Amino acid sequence: MPWCEECAKYLAPSAMLSDGSCPKCLKPVADATINGALTAKTINLKQLAQSSSEEDVSVPWHFKLLVGALIVYLSWRVIDLFR
Repeated sequence: MPWCEECAKYLAPSAMLSDGSCPKCLKPVADATINGALTAKTINLKQLAQSSSEEDVSVPWHFKLLVGALIVYLSWRVIDLFR
């Protein structure tokens, strides 16, 4: 999204002038992206695949509690089915 340093605000592409400058201060607008332009040539899929497998992400405790409660509930439903 285009960012105007002088006005300190983001601009929609349709709000800019035809030459790509800010309509308020008439200065050129910088394209504010965190990672730069993301294209097929700039992305490294091998690096992305390696970084995701190296991270040790644990499951939150409340998710484990939810799964445990679900197991207890479904077990009770199966027991209640045969009574």
